[in-house]
Amino acid sequence: MARGSGMAVLELLFVFFLVYLLQIVTAFAGIVAELFVLSAPVSENPWTVVTSIYAHNGPGHLLSNAVALVVFGWPVARATTKVRFHLFVVASGSIAGVTQVLVSSAGGVLGASGAVFALLGYLLAGNRLSSSLARIVRLPTWASLLVFVAIAAVVTLATASPGVALIAHFAGLLVGLLAGRLGLLDTGSSHQGTDPAHA
Repeated sequence: MARGSGMAVLELLFVFFLVYLLQIVTAFAGIVAELFVLSAPVSENPWTVVTSIYAHNGPGHLLSNAVALVVFGWPVARATTKVRFHLFVVASGSIAGVTQVLVSSAGGVLGASGAVFALLGYLLAGNRLSSSLARIVRLPTWASLLVFVAIAAVVTLATASPGVALIAHFAGLLVGLLAGRLGLLDTGSSHQGTDPAHA
């Protein structure tokens, strides 16, 4: 399969903006939470597992996720296909959001930061340097997992601030690290994982 061009990132930014406009419109009807906020029990509004990824809690939240998406998502989008990129965003964002609402009692969650952290994790673990290092320093699976958990914890705590979905960030980053190590978005090129140098 051919590699992407980064167009998937622009498509995702467009969806963020479109969903934000829908949030503004549906706010008048008082149904924003039912349509876009993922909360427990998940079975009550199951579509929010996906819609919450694209929704944001204001212009600042939207802007910060958009900037992070461009920084971390562009190299990944360039190294994989559009379909794989979008599926990865939905899957990682869903896992991060569901983990947040199941583990935390803080209420609902919305935003793409879990997926954005997954893209960061993919960049960290799926690049050529990381793949070469993993071939040189062979660790048992349990040790690799322990290293990934430690990296996810450190990065999550380093980016912590009030009102932030830390559990979603941790889960997203961990998913991204594992996916990057496995090369899940690899298109069959001669190396494992993404290569940010081609961005």
